[in-house]
Amino acid sequence: MPLRPAVFLDRDGTLNLQVVRAGKPYPPKTIDEFQLFADVPAACRDLKAAGYALVVTTNQPDVGRGDQSQSVVETMHARLRSLVPEIDRVEVCYDPGRGEDSRRRKPEPGMLLDAARDLGLDLARSWMVGDRWRDIDCGRRAGVRTVFIDFGYDEGLRAIPDFTVKSFAEAARIILAHP
Repeated sequence: MPLRPAVFLDRDGTLNLQVVRAGKPYPPKTIDEFQLFADVPAACRDLKAAGYALVVTTNQPDVGRGDQSQSVVETMHARLRSLVPEIDRVEVCYDPGRGEDSRRRKPEPGMLLDAARDLGLDLARSWMVGDRWRDIDCGRRAGVRTVFIDFGYDEGLRAIPDFTVKSFAEAARIILAHP
């Protein structure tokens, strides 16, 4: 059976609104704060209809640090999957990001590699979409094309993305135009 392409999706700031404080993005703390960008459901439907597997890859270090409940994060993911049923899988890394990081914590590509192995994905025809340098570096390390959603955070990129856009819908249009 041939391998299929995927779009790997960061969560916070890509699919759902981020909380920005002092120019830095943060994940929502409560289920009430967890709100999708309005363009996400339709854009995900379009990507799925074009044959892409959709895999969310998210670092959630606040759980590993004890600042966030894993059950709240899992509730957010259940809500995400109910609002966007086209999502094939949610990969999460709870590593606290202190000291030695795991192979799954972005910018390391472990979540993408694990999903590719388990779901039969073709990384050479796949994409990573995200709003932080870790997402772009992760995509590069996994050998996928990258789309950076630029919100003008007070944080630079380390690797150059293949494309830079201002919204998720724009990212989806780029991917659909470059199969």
